[in-house]
Amino acid sequence: MSAQRPAPLSCVVVPLVAVLVLTLPGAVAAQSHRPPSEPPAEWGPISINLEGFEYPRPVEFMNFRVFGQDVRIAYMDVAPVGPANGRAVVLHHGGSYYGWYWKSQIEALTKAGYRVVVKDRLGWGKSSKPILPYSMSLHASNTARLMDHLGIDQAAIVGHSIGGQMATRFAFLYPEKTTHLVTVNQIGLTDRRPGRGFRPFDGEIDADPDLQAAYEADVRTDTRRYVEWRPEFLDHLRIRHGQRLSGDWPRLAYVRRLGGNLRSMDTVVDDWPHIGAKTLILGGEIDGPEFPANARRAAEILPNGEVFLIPDVGHNPHEEVPDIVNAELVRFLGTDPVEPHGEGQR
Repeated sequence: MSAQRPAPLSCVVVPLVAVLVLTLPGAVAAQSHRPPSEPPAEWGPISINLEGFEYPRPVEFMNFRVFGQDVRIAYMDVAPVGPANGRAVVLHHGGSYYGWYWKSQIEALTKAGYRVVVKDRLGWGKSSKPILPYSMSLHASNTARLMDHLGIDQAAIVGHSIGGQMATRFAFLYPEKTTHLVTVNQIGLTDRRPGRGFRPFDGEIDADPDLQAAYEADVRTDTRRYVEWRPEFLDHLRIRHGQRLSGDWPRLAYVRRLGGNLRSMDTVVDDWPHIGAKTLILGGEIDGPEFPANARRAAEILPNGEVFLIPDVGHNPHEEVPDIVNAELVRFLGTDPVEPHGEGQR
C-alpha cells in the first residue's frame, strides 16, 4: 500500500526547542534549504545528558539497577487530550535521535485519546550513560520495566530506525504486553551477519575528533535521510556537534561504540514469524534501493503484517511528512488487537 504525498504545506514548522532557534549563517541555510558548510561559532557545548535542552513535554525519570549499576531512564508520559480511549502507545527513537523528535506524533495521538509514553533509551538522550553490555533484549526489558513502573499493562509499541528493531524485540519477548507493533523505516530488515566475522569492541574511541570532518559527515548522513531538507532539522546537527564539545564526550563516545555493536551483533528477522500482534511496516520509500522490497517482505513474513510506504519521502517520515504518518498511526492503532490463537497464526 502506498500513500500520495500532499501539496507542500504553506507554513513552516516551528523548531522544537526555542533555545536552539538558529540565527546564523542559518539565515543562509534557511534560504538554500541546506545546512551551513561549517558549524556556526555560536554552537557551543551541549551536555551528553542534554541538560538545558527543553523537550516538548515534562521529562520524568525511572531509577533502577542493572548489571550492578544505578541508572535512570528519562521519559515523557503524556495524558490524552479530551476523552481517553483507554489505550497507550510507547514510542522508541532511532539510533541518532532522541525522544523529543516525536513531538508531532505526541500531539496527534493524545488528541486521538491515547496515553503516549516516549522514552530515551538507556545510554542516550537524557537517560544515564552506563558502561555495560547493551543489547536489543536489554532495551526491550527496559521498556517492559517502564510500563510496569507506569502501571501500563498493554501498549502499542512504535519504533523508528534501530528503534524499530528494539520495538520488534519487545513484541517478540512480551506478546502479552503488545497490542500493536509499528516500525518506521526500520533498519535491519535483513540479516547481514553471515560472513562478516566478529570484532569485539576493544575500548578504543576517538576522544578528540576532527570537529569539521565529523560535522561534514553528519551533514552527509542527515541530508540523505530527508528528500526535502528543512531548517528545523538543524537541531539534530546542533546537538551532535555540541556534544563533541562537551567535557564528557569521551564517555558518550565509548557508550555509543558499545551500543553501535547492536547493528552487527543482533538481528530481529527471526523474531517475525513468532509475533502475533498486528504489525505495520511503515516508511518513506527513499531510504536506499532495497528498503521498499525488504519492507514488503517483512510484512509478508509477519503473521499479521501490513505495509504502508510513502513515495518521495526519506528515512524520517514522521518529521518530513508528519500529517501522513500521524493519520496512518491513528488509523492502524485504532484497529482491534489480534486475539491470541497460538504462535504464528494469521
